[in-house]
Amino acid sequence: MASESVNSASPSLSPLKLTEWTSCGGCAAKWGANLLKDLVDELAKGAKSNIDPALLVGLAPFDDAAVYQVSDDVALVSTTDFFPPLVDDPDDFGAISAANACSDVFAMGGRIVMAVNIAAFPENFPSSAISQIFAAAAHVVAQAGGSVAGGHTIRNPEPIFGLAVQGVVHPQKIFRKGGAVAGDVALLSKPLGTGLTLANGSASDKAEAIAGMRKLNRVASEQLQQLGVAVHGVTDVTGYGLAGHGWEMAQRSGVQLVLRAAWLRAYAGAREAAAAGVRTGGDPRNRAYVAEHFSFDATTTDDSSVALCMDPQTSGGLLAAVTPEAAEKLLRDEMWFKVGEFSSSPASVHLC
Repeated sequence: MASESVNSASPSLSPLKLTEWTSCGGCAAKWGANLLKDLVDELAKGAKSNIDPALLVGLAPFDDAAVYQVSDDVALVSTTDFFPPLVDDPDDFGAISAANACSDVFAMGGRIVMAVNIAAFPENFPSSAISQIFAAAAHVVAQAGGSVAGGHTIRNPEPIFGLAVQGVVHPQKIFRKGGAVAGDVALLSKPLGTGLTLANGSASDKAEAIAGMRKLNRVASEQLQQLGVAVHGVTDVTGYGLAGHGWEMAQRSGVQLVLRAAWLRAYAGAREAAAAGVRTGGDPRNRAYVAEHFSFDATTTDDSSVALCMDPQTSGGLLAAVTPEAAEKLLRDEMWFKVGEFSSSPASVHLC
């Protein structure tokens, strides 16, 4: 499940349920952004004097992936992502893990070329399940345009899987978190609420969310790439939720992101779970991350809408800041929907 819980029962081997083997899963397993930011800032300070000028995107400021220029028209995009299971089926887990790991390359405007597996499993974990996870991940990487070229597997009390993914991008066509300007439209390419739905949704609700998480962001990225300079900023919405990743875009851009609660599209069951008071494990950490930068209009929305914005997403969609004209073109595809707009107010996120 996406929310954190303590599972003291022994894992059941028949039928296999991956979530019985772990205490938290998906991007809800990420460290809180405040803790991670302190570590990254410290690491960046120590590396400042030794930065290679060919490193176009690194730790200062960090982005969705690192980018290293290798020629005038080619730069390498490098990222990694892994987590414990958030779903029970091995095929779903492998596919979601791969789609999630590839997403960072797509968020940078890159093309996937290669990936290597990062895996850790208990010694008594069924080998057939591991094979299913690996096969599903390889299939998704192939759909992304690349190949799984190797990997590394270790022993661990809980199963963990993900990939290190390499892509390529033109050095002058990199998407970054920053760059949004007042008047830009904020669009998202996948519904919200993966954590809420997996925590409290019906079987059909969960199936819908799982199908969404298995989906690659390749088409969304390619559509943005076709728009050229009309795209001002891009990130993918994952563990820090729409509020956290939206704040990073607003902060880097020096503008306010105004989110419209009525416009937010959610997976089936997510809004109902939020209204019932369900909150996933990452919710309080995400609230802490944006506490000084997030506000909402209590006359037009309530905490259930706030919870949707704080919910950690696994394999979430691309959040893009684009011109109104570009937004019109993207919205012809039902995949995209408006979540708000950017204003000239000080950098922050406001939900209304």
